[in-house]
Amino acid sequence: MAISVAHPAQVLFDGGLERRQERLSREGGAAAGLTAAAWRRGQRLPEELGRRRRRRRASTAVAAFWATKAEPTPIDMEPITDSDHLDLILGQAQELSQPIIIDWMASWCRKCIYLKPKLEKLAADYSDLKFYFVDVNKVAQALVKRGNISKMPTIQLWKDGEMKEEIIGGQKAWLVVEEVRQMITKHM
Repeated sequence: MAISVAHPAQVLFDGGLERRQERLSREGGAAAGLTAAAWRRGQRLPEELGRRRRRRRASTAVAAFWATKAEPTPIDMEPITDSDHLDLILGQAQELSQPIIIDWMASWCRKCIYLKPKLEKLAADYSDLKFYFVDVNKVAQALVKRGNISKMPTIQLWKDGEMKEEIIGGQKAWLVVEEVRQMITKHM
């Protein structure tokens, strides 16, 4: 319910103040009610404050629980700057007979930016596997064509000098991370 008055600060919507004052006058007299000024300042009734305090205590208990949980330290992914650098990385991986993960991304792509720290956390789980990233705006287009990149983010697994599998990350980040996990276990 809205009331027409000369000054906009005097307008009260939904009748919240009136309902509270009526309830308080029935229960404990008019002196226990809030004034219009107190309502505008955001003051609450004592029973509402108790509810709010309980919620805060519960949330701090949850935050304290999660703060003690040990999480793996993210490992920074190394950038690939040009085709020669990619050849060097692929040669080293081939000598060690290890697969590598390459995240093809762009600095303007929100999903790419959001996915990169999640992949760095995943890299902490696989210490024997190397994770790299390529910013497609900072490298030559020949390197992007060599990776056969059409959409971003694209996560590729390279083994024995050639690309074995790729995931195009257009969905939620946690789904992409799970797909990358499956891809890694399949080729390890």
